Amino acid sequence: MTPEIAWTIAVVIITLFLFSVEKIRPDIIALGVISVLVLMGLLPIDRAFDGFGSDTFIVILGLLILTAALENTGVVDIIGNFFLNFANRGTFQLVVVMMVTIGIMSSFMSNTASTAFFLPVVIGLARQVDASRSRLLMPLAFASILSSSVTLVSTSTNIVVSGLITDLGLEPISMFELTPVGIVILVVGLAYMATIGNWLVPDRPYDETFSAETSVQNYLTELLVDGDSPFCGKTLAEAKLGEDYDITVLRIVKGNRRTLAPSADQVLDEGDLLLVEGDRNELLDIEDETGLVLKPRQEVEEDEFQSEAVGLFEVILLPRSPLINRTLKGMNFRQRYGLQVLGINRNGQTIRSKLSGIRLQVGDQLLIHGGRSGVMGLERSNIFRVLHDLGETRKDKLKIAGSIGVFGGVLTLASINVIPLPISVLIGMILVFALRLISPEEAYQSVDWRVLLLIGSMLALGAAIEHTGTAIYLSRLIVSATSQLSPRWLLGGFFLLTMLLSQPMSNQAASAVVIPIAVQTAQSLGLNPRTFAMMIAVGASTSFLTPLEPACMMVYGPGNYRFADFLKVGSILSIIIFIIALVMVPVLWPFSPLF
Repeated sequence: MTPEIAWTIAVVIITLFLFSVEKIRPDIIALGVISVLVLMGLLPIDRAFDGFGSDTFIVILGLLILTAALENTGVVDIIGNFFLNFANRGTFQLVVVMMVTIGIMSSFMSNTASTAFFLPVVIGLARQVDASRSRLLMPLAFASILSSSVTLVSTSTNIVVSGLITDLGLEPISMFELTPVGIVILVVGLAYMATIGNWLVPDRPYDETFSAETSVQNYLTELLVDGDSPFCGKTLAEAKLGEDYDITVLRIVKGNRRTLAPSADQVLDEGDLLLVEGDRNELLDIEDETGLVLKPRQEVEEDEFQSEAVGLFEVILLPRSPLINRTLKGMNFRQRYGLQVLGINRNGQTIRSKLSGIRLQVGDQLLIHGGRSGVMGLERSNIFRVLHDLGETRKDKLKIAGSIGVFGGVLTLASINVIPLPISVLIGMILVFALRLISPEEAYQSVDWRVLLLIGSMLALGAAIEHTGTAIYLSRLIVSATSQLSPRWLLGGFFLLTMLLSQPMSNQAASAVVIPIAVQTAQSLGLNPRTFAMMIAVGASTSFLTPLEPACMMVYGPGNYRFADFLKVGSILSIIIFIIALVMVPVLWPFSPLF
């Protein structure tokens, strides 16, 4: 073992550890890996950033923008209304129709994007049909993941694997090369989820009183600003009512003038009547020191705090949101966005106090009060997604047809080899901009740049494993240890290794670590390296054991799931996929003419 190999193995182990403890963001870890590899001389500087200019990077970027155009034009709304047609036929039939539809759609777009698109729709659907959302959300996530091997573009992991094996001298994966095994996994997996899985999925209650219609009335109180109040002449920001007393001002009445969702620079005067949201029992304790007189409790009409321009909104945080891992206080949420958060619902539990100091997570639902135009603008900027009941489609049908046509055309041209996939995707990006299906600003805001940074950096780690000879060294150890085993057992071992690595770290990162080693091992044994590459592509997408997969993480909180729920439902499904892959992959991509 050379020092370069030893250091490379150390970098890989440390990287795996950092991914698993989740103390540092994955994209930051990945960028740090590139820096360490170059500074230690494990990767030449002229190869360090090849991943960011690769076909893989361009294809994933383009597909993210094309799928954003599908969402922006309202395709998701149409499918949501299609689900609604089955709502009265029972939860079982609804779940089956939903899984089949999402499984088909996810075959042609990222499973993470698919889950993010449909999560708000399914939550709204559960509320409308009075169904437990835990019965719907895990099937949503699992259906989107099950389609990962149907086409090349089903998941960015397939594209990363294709790029990695191309760099190692193999032919890239074609659009439908994985389809035979992918279709079987999808069909069998959906059948499992509709039967055994449906029985294992928990039916867990959720606090459905957390809504714009029902959750505010019990926490509304009117306060009169007394002449002796220390707040007279101060702005709301200076009064620090939220910071010091944990109350939120929804409305101020000054004489005959009423202001809904007042700004932080609104000045308080004697005689002002404030409508605040907070725990009334706690307000009793602070009446003396604030000079705010508590008015008798009475029912507050909805138009007292809502209007055509101002309202209450339920929103959910998805992975692209810049609010993730930040506090409302730390980012000056009210001052920056002009909105007020009245409550946070996490894992089925509603939080109403000390909201400003809570670090927000993926899947958190927020109850927000503020201007409608501002909320809609923030939704378009991917700050959050608004939860709403299904109804009529809100978008232009011509644009819907255009976005579907462009997306389908890109995949068709690439699949019949008329145009290489990277060029086809670039043309599709130009078309969605030219047809105004999505603006460049909206497109760039829709891209999760953290994922792209992670992918580009992990491609560099894969290059380092190959460049330093680490892949050859480890492959020789594997060959020596498994010389008496059947190739099929070795193939199964690489599947399990990739599947287990993909739980704490990203699927793409797991592939980048395993692919160079597996390909070198196959070549050392005189076996077909493509067999192992395809097995790893399938294994990297078998992410059902924990909620750490992005698609599962999104439904974890809103579905009020427990960590063990995924292990219980996903373990049997993972075994089924392992058996299918172990049987089919060597048949479709034989080890060699001798096997």
